[in-house]
Amino acid sequence: MSNWLPSLNALKAFEAVSRHLNYAHAAEELGVTPAAVKQLVGKLEAALGTPLVKRDGRGLALTSSGHSGREALAGGFAQIRDAVEKMRVRDTRKRLIVSVEPSFATAWLVPRLERFRQSNGDVDVLIDSSLKIVDLERGAADLAVRFGPHPDKSLESHRLFDEQLCAFCSPSLTSGPRALNDLEDLNQATLLHWDLSHLEWADATRRWMGWQPWLAEVGADHIASDRGTRFSDYNLAVQAAIAGQGVVLGSLPVLRDLLEAELLVCPFPDRVITDIGYDVVTTGRALQQPEVRVFRDWIIAEAAVGG
Repeated sequence: MSNWLPSLNALKAFEAVSRHLNYAHAAEELGVTPAAVKQLVGKLEAALGTPLVKRDGRGLALTSSGHSGREALAGGFAQIRDAVEKMRVRDTRKRLIVSVEPSFATAWLVPRLERFRQSNGDVDVLIDSSLKIVDLERGAADLAVRFGPHPDKSLESHRLFDEQLCAFCSPSLTSGPRALNDLEDLNQATLLHWDLSHLEWADATRRWMGWQPWLAEVGADHIASDRGTRFSDYNLAVQAAIAGQGVVLGSLPVLRDLLEAELLVCPFPDRVITDIGYDVVTTGRALQQPEVRVFRDWIIAEAAVGG
């Protein structure tokens, strides 16, 4: 008996045709053109020296030779698929995409992620740090931390903490002849600003993130608020404050770790509790995944302890 075997592609083409009895349907399954399928079957017939497929009215039928090999060939391909599946490397790790505003990611979430990893070592977390509001319904991310008013009710939402806005600066600016002791001292300080013009956020969110509304809320709207240094990236404004280059307006819950590390201080007791906050949001469909539920519950617990 000869050990010669015809082309595997030709055998696959015939096997698909034998099931569909239609070149077009077989071609759709194989991802090629009907002409290519017909050509492969023709090559197989030529190699075997016998017809396998014949015309039957407007359709196709198998010849006796085609019938004799069809069932065994189908079983052979099934065994090949089973063998490949057994050899395939099993990836049991779970992947999670979390969309987060960059300053929240840098100052609050990333420093805590190691605690999540230690208790959930089989979950790989991708932090999508962006100002873009991603479409969770379309699967752009599994969860998101949103900053603003309460999110759309179509989403599964949990408030992590309400916003509290304070003035922050380096401890070095609270001593010396030009020390920041009360709000009036802001007249001689450099104000660090975050350029908000490019944000997709709602007006209800954007209106709280500048110096002018904050100063108005604390009764100091007579202080000039349009001077100072401006940054397109809020993290750079925070770093400038840490370096002693001025005073930045920031979130007390988000920047609390920097206070505890004594990299920043709040030189004034004044704080504004706003009508916005930080929410972890996801979809009902995503919550069916255990890793999404685990991360959601973890970040809620972290916020309750360290928010």
